[in-house]
Amino acid sequence: MYNTYMIRYGEIGLKGKNRPAFERKLMDNISRALNKLGWSRVLRVYGRILVESEAEPARVLDILSKVFGIVGISPALRLPLDEQAICDGALATIKDAAARVSLPAGTPLTFKVEARRSNKQFPRTSPELNGLIGGYLLDHFPGLQVDVHTPRIRVGVEIREKNAFVYADDIPGVGGLPVGVSGKAMLLLSGGIDSPVAGWMAMKRGIEIEAVHFYSFPFTGEKSLEKVRDLCRILTGYTARIKMHVVHFTDIQKEIQKNCPEELRVTIMRRMMFRLSARIADKQRALAVVTGESVGQVASQTLESMRVINQVIDIPVLRPLVGMDKLEIVSRAQAIGTYATSVLPYEDCCTLFLPKHPATRPRLEQALDAEQGLDIEGLLAGALERTVMEEIIQ
Repeated sequence: MYNTYMIRYGEIGLKGKNRPAFERKLMDNISRALNKLGWSRVLRVYGRILVESEAEPARVLDILSKVFGIVGISPALRLPLDEQAICDGALATIKDAAARVSLPAGTPLTFKVEARRSNKQFPRTSPELNGLIGGYLLDHFPGLQVDVHTPRIRVGVEIREKNAFVYADDIPGVGGLPVGVSGKAMLLLSGGIDSPVAGWMAMKRGIEIEAVHFYSFPFTGEKSLEKVRDLCRILTGYTARIKMHVVHFTDIQKEIQKNCPEELRVTIMRRMMFRLSARIADKQRALAVVTGESVGQVASQTLESMRVINQVIDIPVLRPLVGMDKLEIVSRAQAIGTYATSVLPYEDCCTLFLPKHPATRPRLEQALDAEQGLDIEGLLAGALERTVMEEIIQ
C-alpha cells in the first residue's frame, strides 16, 4: 500500500557546503542499483531522499539496504497536506504495522505518534499534530494504548512543503558514504576470506574499487578464477558494478621460485603484486591500493614485512582490516555474504608457492639482494601485457 520509500542518511548531513554533491552521488547510486527492477524515481527533499518504484517492495528494500550512505529506509504513504488524509493514512499505517506484531493475550498494543513539521506554513504545530493523530487512532483502532517511552509501534509523520509522509517501519541500511565520493582504489582480491571484506569496508567509506586478481594458470584453474568473479558479483550487490583486472602471474612466480631464496618468496611475490597494482592504478587513475592484510595474521603481515613490501610503491596502501582479528573478519564476511564463496576449496596463487618457513621479519637489503636475479621490468611488462580487464555487473 506504500507509494514512497523515505531514505535517511547519516554523516552526509554533516558535510556542510559539500552536502549537495554527496546527496547527488547517493541519488545516482540508488538509481543505478534499482535500474534492474524497471521504472523508479529518486527525488531529494531537505534532509531526505525519496524513492518511488513499482517493483515488489521486498526486492526494493533488499537493494536499498545495501546502498552505502543509507542509514534507514521507511516505506511511507505520500499524502496531500490535508489533516483528514493524514489521519486516515496514519490509521492504515498502524493497522498494517499491527498485523506484523505478535503479543501475548491480554497485552495492549502500545503506540506513539512522532510528528515533524519542516513546513512551518502548516497550520498545526508538531505537538498539536501528535495529539490530533493520536486521538484519531485511539478512536478508530480498538485496543490501542499510548506509550511515549517504549511503544511497540512508532507512527512517524513528516509535514513537508508539498506533501505529508506517514510511516511506521525503520529498516536499517549499511550506512557509510556513497561509493565514489572518496575516489578510486585498486583492491588486491584473492579468493580468500579477507580481501572481499576489505573491499566492502573500503566501499563503505565511499571508495570506488577496481579488483586486481593474480592468476596462476595452469596451477590454478578456471574454477578458481570463477570463484573470484563470484566474489565480485556479491560485492556488486553493494555497488552495481566492479572492474576486475586478471593478471597472469605464473611467469613471475616461476622466476621467483627459480632465483630467490625460499624464505623470501612470499615477500618478493608481494612486492611484485604491489608494483603491478600500482601501475594498473596509475593507468586507471586510482589513488590507492586496498589489501585484506591484518597485522600478525600470516608471514607477510608483520610490520617488518609490510614495510619491506610497501617500499616498492609510492601511493597509499589502505588496510581496512588491520585492527580486526580473524573471528571478526569471518563474522563480517558472513554478514555481507562473501564467506560461503570464500571458503570453497580452490587454491589461489599465494598458497601454491608458499615456502615451509617464510621470513616473518625480512629486511629491506635482503629483499633487494634477492631481487638481483630478476628482470623486474621485463616481468612486470609481460604480466601487464597479458592482463585482461573484465566488467562484473550486478
